[in-house]
Amino acid sequence: MRLLLVEDDVELANHLQAELARQGYAVDHVDNGIDAELKAELEPYDAVILDLGLPGRPGLEVLQNWRQKKNRVPVIILTARDAWHERVDGFKAGADDYLGKPFHSEELVARLQALIRRSHDMAGQNIHCGGLSLDEERQQVTLTDGQTLELTGTEFRLLRVFMLHPGRILSKTRLTEHVYDQDFDRDSNLIEVYVRRLRDKVGKQRIIPKRGQGYLFVERPE
Repeated sequence: MRLLLVEDDVELANHLQAELARQGYAVDHVDNGIDAELKAELEPYDAVILDLGLPGRPGLEVLQNWRQKKNRVPVIILTARDAWHERVDGFKAGADDYLGKPFHSEELVARLQALIRRSHDMAGQNIHCGGLSLDEERQQVTLTDGQTLELTGTEFRLLRVFMLHPGRILSKTRLTEHVYDQDFDRDSNLIEVYVRRLRDKVGKQRIIPKRGQGYLFVERPE
């Protein structure tokens, strides 16, 4: 999953980037509203963490502009703990959730996971698709026969993207963007190695290579 973190507090941003990376997210960070607005228009993010008090352009204005342009990316806004009016204004502008400062990073991660599942019409604490159940906390997958398998960090991130986009051909570039951070070589063939390992675990009939296009996750393999 690829996230955009919009936060001008350098210490907080560094902490959140490290924690989110440990939880299996690829994170891009910007520290001002102008770059944030442009970034989310150019990149297909799975969610945005948006501080409201930003230099260049206020976070609320950035969010309003996204929604006016029909950008429906899920957004969690960060507000001061006692600024209830900011939370109200944020929801009116199109925010999906909010978190008051200061906060625990564990709560932010939990809210992100829930928000992303809701955006894909998935209820519950795990991601379910095609008889598979992906445990985001333990980074394990349970197969249709009840067998539970441990996943490496990269395998987990890949499978999460596949299960949230069933029936859609995902290019190698898009998979790379949603698994690794912005400095990773998007032309690297390493992603093919990890997809092959993942196919060995969940079944080759689950993830179908499409020559010249990418890979397709099948909900009901033949």
